[in-house]
Amino acid sequence: MASRPASRDEFEVAVVCALPREYDAASLAFDEFWDDEGDIYGKAPNDPNIYTTGSIQRLNVVLVLLPGMGKVNAANTVASLRSSYSGIRLVILTGICGAAPSQENEIILGDVIISKSVVQYDFGRQYTSGFVRKDTVEDNLGRPVASIRSLLSMFQTARGRDRLLDKAEDILSQMQERAARNKRNQIRYDRPPTFEDKLFATDYVHKHRDTHCKSCTEHACDVARLASCDELCCDDGSLITRKRLSEIRGGMPDVKIFVGGIASGDMIMRSGQDRDRIAKEAHVIGFEMEGAGVWDGIPSIVVKGVCDYADSHKTDKWQDYAAATAASVTKAILIQYLQPIKGDTDDSPGTSLCPSTSTRKGLPMSSDSNSGSWAIFHGNISGKNVVAGQQIKGGTTTMNFRG
Repeated sequence: MASRPASRDEFEVAVVCALPREYDAASLAFDEFWDDEGDIYGKAPNDPNIYTTGSIQRLNVVLVLLPGMGKVNAANTVASLRSSYSGIRLVILTGICGAAPSQENEIILGDVIISKSVVQYDFGRQYTSGFVRKDTVEDNLGRPVASIRSLLSMFQTARGRDRLLDKAEDILSQMQERAARNKRNQIRYDRPPTFEDKLFATDYVHKHRDTHCKSCTEHACDVARLASCDELCCDDGSLITRKRLSEIRGGMPDVKIFVGGIASGDMIMRSGQDRDRIAKEAHVIGFEMEGAGVWDGIPSIVVKGVCDYADSHKTDKWQDYAAATAASVTKAILIQYLQPIKGDTDDSPGTSLCPSTSTRKGLPMSSDSNSGSWAIFHGNISGKNVVAGQQIKGGTTTMNFRG
């Protein structure tokens, strides 16, 4: 298990959630909490965030809940996070999303999408003829840093994906058991019945189909939008047959992981036709609302569980389970790929952001990047510290410490 950090500067990973139900699921993935008896780390002046600190195996992690949904809330929260926890090197945004299923990607509810890229699909210009997304090099969000790209490449291999899924499956079972033992918690995070996983044809709109509602002649009225498919008697004859669901014959399908582009915007996607159009144009497989606010601010990964199909038949029934599958995959990533390793030159732990990356603490003794010789200086700021017999060079500056 991790040892309690001496200060908040020792936290290198943050998990960010947009909704309370996402936070509840993510908190079940923690092994220990450091703030059960109060916040011992504090935060920077004018930081409005409320932090939860703890550990996942040997890794110290800070968990933060956004004040609300959307890109602006996400960007502001991460900016404040970095001011208080200056050692953060990776943010994992975990929670729920809508999916854009296709023949190439047979995504079902409860599956997990990991971001290969994030697209701001609502960033553009509105013309009389319609909306045009800004899609130049300057307008698009950048690609992940090299260490995260290595991680994402590993998740696209059969072995890497299987290892992650095996670990996530065990973690999900532990989370479900932990939730069941909590008598004050009514959420069980069990998978809803398979017959509740319904994907309707793109052009089959969720609306009244009787002659009494004139508003639903072409589009759905406000009453219909709030009603369930059972209440509106949505026709199961318009359902799309999925191979994964038809093959299990009453059992529970395995959760799958998909790595791909995620569309991020300040609106909830509830249109099958717009979903398919944007998915084709922007090459995305999921829709959510916070990734674009985090993506450019700090190295990050978006890990979201699929709770609906981003169409007019959207339902809340799968949200808790999807939040739990995302949290289990998030923990599996941290356990298998991001656990602390020993530094090369001292006994304090560093953090590897991918299997091939290590951290070395200290200052280089010369400007030669290939030197491999490092000087490490320790001491209190208020004390009188002496460094003797060292020379440090950087740029045009040379510092000599004589004995």
